[in-house]
Amino acid sequence: MNCDVCPFLNNFGRTITQTKFWKVDINENQEYLGRSFVSLKRHCGSLSELTKDEWLDFSELVRKLESCFKRTFDAKLINWSCLMNNAFKEKTANPHIHWHVRPRYERDVKFAGLTFKDPEFGSHYARGQDRIFLQPEDVLIKIIKELKENL
Repeated sequence: MNCDVCPFLNNFGRTITQTKFWKVDINENQEYLGRSFVSLKRHCGSLSELTKDEWLDFSELVRKLESCFKRTFDAKLINWSCLMNNAFKEKTANPHIHWHVRPRYERDVKFAGLTFKDPEFGSHYARGQDRIFLQPEDVLIKIIKELKENL
């Protein structure tokens, strides 16, 4: 059974931070500046199977990340979603707990010579081809560096 998340756990080129139980990586799609993945470092497919220590560690990580996004880019709120739907497209599902993190912005943010917009602010985040804002590696590295400096 393949896992979409496990291969990323040993790749640190886009890592913002990590804890004992969780790893945070930038998403190349920056339609929301700072969009990231928070992945559990062990393979586990259900939130109900998280240990108390994993939940406590996650709680502290949420506090740190939300504060960092607000301090670094003036995010007004942070959307967290744990979906794992793609794992169930396979005949034999093999989900891995991970969170999609989308900082949300009340105003345009200028960073690295680009303007990041959040036209749906105050509503559900948008999905779809019209919201893909892929960034080259050099821009992702600048975002990671800025976030690391503010953690």
